[in-house]
Amino acid sequence: MESSGNGAGAAGQVEWFAEHYEVLARNVETFIRGKPEVVRAALVCLFAEGHLLIEDVPGVGKTSLAKAVASSIGATMRRIQFTPDLLPTDVTGVQVYDDRTRQFEFRPGPVFANVVLADEINRASPKTQSALLEVMDERQVTMDGTTYPVAHPFIVMATSNPVEHEGVYRLPEAQLDRFLMRVEVGYPAAVAEREIIENRTRGYTPEQLSSVLTVDDMRRMMTIAHQVYLAPVLMEYIVAVVSATRRMPELRLGVSPRGSLGVATAAQSLAAASGRPFVTAQDVKTVAPNVLAHRMILRPEAQLQGHIPEALLDSILSAVPVPQDRARV
Repeated sequence: MESSGNGAGAAGQVEWFAEHYEVLARNVETFIRGKPEVVRAALVCLFAEGHLLIEDVPGVGKTSLAKAVASSIGATMRRIQFTPDLLPTDVTGVQVYDDRTRQFEFRPGPVFANVVLADEINRASPKTQSALLEVMDERQVTMDGTTYPVAHPFIVMATSNPVEHEGVYRLPEAQLDRFLMRVEVGYPAAVAEREIIENRTRGYTPEQLSSVLTVDDMRRMMTIAHQVYLAPVLMEYIVAVVSATRRMPELRLGVSPRGSLGVATAAQSLAAASGRPFVTAQDVKTVAPNVLAHRMILRPEAQLQGHIPEALLDSILSAVPVPQDRARV
């Protein structure tokens, strides 16, 4: 098997990453009971430096998951409760006239934090949702021709209710595409649900979780994740999977190149969390559903026939040949 070319130093860095990742995951799981796969998917997204969409029915712990992750990292966090009357300036900030200086002064909105919790994002109007498009993609806010960079790292963790529920708006395709990964929490098992009740009756909240990482730790882990080796054959495999979505007759919209990049960075983050300085084909297949499914927009007739993106993606992953190369796959 060929060497990845990263050497012993890279292996040591990845080992450090995996140790700190495990500490963080265990800390979050002390509050988010019975959902280790969901927690770890959220953390993979975090260290891939991507935004996370947590979508499910009300009451299953979407906001608690976001709060638990934010509380476990020593970073600034701001929460925005999205409502129908929320304005774009309530999100990004506003220009205010100062009588003393006789000039307009920019007052930053809640997006100027390391972690932004956008709670129930699809309860706000599409106009307000669109206020996040620039800052999620470019890590900056432009106001009256002036650009204001946000903090680094900058992560949006949004919760969303299914579109079948009352009082919600469907997220536009451009907004969905800004989220690196989407996860669903699901109902807990009976044992986990009892532990949830026990935590709450004792007054235990996600805000009380201790911080186990610093901002500098986060930055270092993000850098390490981006340096994990991705073999050329795996790049071709990712492109083949994503390209297949664009040819599916059931889809109105296939996955954009941003989705290809998302699979690559998420696979690198998962490999680092597993203690490996190289990505495998299994890493790609593991992250693909969370990265790609929400970017696959069905045709109306396909929806009526009962098709779902996850099942279509499974068929693609089964059909596209996994590379068999001497490189680490």
